[in-house]
Amino acid sequence: MNSEQASCCQGSPPAPAASAIDPVCGMRVDPATTRHSAVHAGQTFHFCCAGCKAKFVASPAAYLSAAPAAVGSCCARPAVSAPGHAPAPDADTVKDPVCGMAVDPHTATQQAGHAGHTYYFCSARCREKFVVEPAKYLDQAAAAAPPVAAGTVYTCPMHPQIRQVGPGHCPICGMALEPLLPGTDADDGSDLRALTRRFWTLTALTVPVLALAMGPHLFGWHLPSPWDRLSGWIEALLGSVVVLWGGAPFFQRGWRSLQPWHPNMYTLIALGTGVAWVYSAVAFLAPGIFPASFRDMHAHVAVYFESAAVIVTLVTLGDFLELRARRRTGAALKALLGLAPKTAHRLGADGGESEVALDAVRSGDMLRVRPGEKVPVDGVVIDGASHVDESMLTGEPMPVAKLKDDRLTGGTVNQDGALTMRAERVGAETMLAQIVAMVAQAQRSRAPLQRVADRVAAWFVPAVVASAVLAFGAWAWLGPDPKLAHALIAAVSVLIIACPCALGLATPISIMVASGRGAQHGVLFKDASAIEALRDIDTLVLDKTGTLTEGKPALKQVIALGALPRERLLRLAAALEQPSEHPLARAIVNAAAGEALPTVDDFRTLTGRGVQGRVDASAVALGNARLLQELGIAPDAKAAAQAEQLRSDGATVMFLAVDGALAGLLAVADRIKPDTAKVIAALHRDGLRIVMLTGDNATTAQAVARELGIDEVHADVSPADKAAVVAALKAEGRRVAMAGDGINDAPALAVADVGIAMGSGTDVAMESAQVTLVRGDLGAIARARALSRATVRNIHQNLFFAFIYNAAGIPLAAGVLYPWLGLMLSPMVAALAMSLSSVSVVSNALRLRRVPLGGDQPA
Repeated sequence: MNSEQASCCQGSPPAPAASAIDPVCGMRVDPATTRHSAVHAGQTFHFCCAGCKAKFVASPAAYLSAAPAAVGSCCARPAVSAPGHAPAPDADTVKDPVCGMAVDPHTATQQAGHAGHTYYFCSARCREKFVVEPAKYLDQAAAAAPPVAAGTVYTCPMHPQIRQVGPGHCPICGMALEPLLPGTDADDGSDLRALTRRFWTLTALTVPVLALAMGPHLFGWHLPSPWDRLSGWIEALLGSVVVLWGGAPFFQRGWRSLQPWHPNMYTLIALGTGVAWVYSAVAFLAPGIFPASFRDMHAHVAVYFESAAVIVTLVTLGDFLELRARRRTGAALKALLGLAPKTAHRLGADGGESEVALDAVRSGDMLRVRPGEKVPVDGVVIDGASHVDESMLTGEPMPVAKLKDDRLTGGTVNQDGALTMRAERVGAETMLAQIVAMVAQAQRSRAPLQRVADRVAAWFVPAVVASAVLAFGAWAWLGPDPKLAHALIAAVSVLIIACPCALGLATPISIMVASGRGAQHGVLFKDASAIEALRDIDTLVLDKTGTLTEGKPALKQVIALGALPRERLLRLAAALEQPSEHPLARAIVNAAAGEALPTVDDFRTLTGRGVQGRVDASAVALGNARLLQELGIAPDAKAAAQAEQLRSDGATVMFLAVDGALAGLLAVADRIKPDTAKVIAALHRDGLRIVMLTGDNATTAQAVARELGIDEVHADVSPADKAAVVAALKAEGRRVAMAGDGINDAPALAVADVGIAMGSGTDVAMESAQVTLVRGDLGAIARARALSRATVRNIHQNLFFAFIYNAAGIPLAAGVLYPWLGLMLSPMVAALAMSLSSVSVVSNALRLRRVPLGGDQPA
């Protein structure tokens, strides 16, 4: 207790004037001091912060029609709020900002408003000091507890559906919540240091208790009267401090787990240590009320202050070890966040350069990137030439040459030349931000294997309590004298050794580590189910353009079939394809670069067939044979033979019709990616059947398939046909993964068991897929499957350990070996085993960071 706390004086003046209620979070707000107010339906409403005001203004009816507490608090719900911060309306206790004492905000009579927030005090004296110098105490509070960035969302590592603004504890499992996204600032480790100090303080208090209690049994120490009585008081007082002060967080979480009914590990700890301490306190102060069945051969009633104290200390040690291990699981995500620079060099209209914060960069801003600097946001090169190291995002060690009109990705490193760029995607729209969001989403999602643990956890705590009751009854009936004392030890040991936390962490901690490891290798998982499902895939369906090939086709040949010259045909085709973003269309438009293209009227895209419109008053259509058939145009034998010859050479042939007659052929070729054949061979060795889908004709598709050794080909397919092929494969009982990069692949990606999008493709494809390959490298599929197998194996190991630990530990604690070996498990040993079980699960999951995946090593 500090001097301020000690000096809290008696007396309670009247409470402050009536305050208003924030309709969003239910917090009491002083209308005279708050800066956040809004008028609705002629009535003025007051709010604790800008966030609550914004929520109310967006949907006032939602908050006026419901009780404030039911709508959801904008604030954190910690067991004990950070000093100097106004509490959530449903917080159990808050800290008096003057003396640090815990105060119940619902019953406190002393409160004061400052800067739009309400603060609560233990006494009138503390309130008076605060009113005189509020800044002094708020500054002290801020120094004692590092501030959390406004709006920071926290979640539970075991129950990702639990989210709130600010720190606190999970109402389901009682674990400390952690930020949904780690901050980019260096972690000062204040929470770990605080837990370390708490553990060593408890250790210093527990060691004398343990020595006084166990000395007579282990070393024959017997103090003469009156020192024996004095040692008993020292043991009782120190043990009580450890249990009541050191164990207070466990009792709070245990109590909170019952409101609503979500019993967890802390329920068992609170019940076990609480029973041991209450029994010991009564036995120490009033031993005469206990019957003979509680007394030993010397007619003494045993006390267990040392057991309760050691349990609290060891559980605190377990929390410390688990927190230290869990901090390492977010290292990959923190590394990704750290790729973005903090500032950018923005160019003004007059050509002047100024350094601005990254948050101040807007789309369209002109930026300068000097050699050695990181590219601040996504954009395009306007001037300059350089090489950019993209290894941090793609894993590719070779720098990529960048010239005018080339695209830049935020977080990559400019190497040897100055670049002027135009910002296009900023903030949450950048590729880096989307990667971070996707990794975070995957880390917090629930794998199907988690359902096993969830079903067990639903009855785990009640079953443990029932086991403790049965153990107590069995020892009280059949155990040696003193029967009830032995029964109490057995019951407490059962309650303490059970560890639902190890069971609950088994799956999510492995998923978290695997998601970060995948991101380092250019593989982004959208959710946990994708990590689990990928290992079971037996069929891989691949789109041709952009997946097997480079996706940058070039116009190979233009053949005139009528009176119109080749130049005229190219201008008509390029004009018609100009609105399209398809790679084949881009190839034709690029071939006509520098030409003055006519405008297009009545432009139409015919999915899976081609395009048509009016150019220079002529009806022009460009597409495949199906389009010609729909238009009623039949190519003659010579044209058909020419088209087939081009296809056999691996080119895609498009028919150009002008005013209802076939006018020419355009052949576009797309080069196969250099490493595709090697990757296909590796996937075959991995047991996968490879199927290729393409909207191209059968001849071209077969030419590509022969070169790559692909097992099955489906050509001339529309986007709907691609989805139908995937569905048919699934109907055959196959586990299908689909890899594609275009909008036309999105339906098939969504239908597949696992959709895999190329990072170089469209946003629609990436939204439809569960896995994204940042570099668009098929070899990453093999790495992703290796990681999937390792992750599922790791989860099985964790679940096996958690089940076996509890299945073996609970009977041992109940004393099942006593009839044969005379062994009875001490509650202290049970507490140590329980603490180490969670740590072992986390440590096993961290091994995934070192599992070899093959291929490129992470940067």
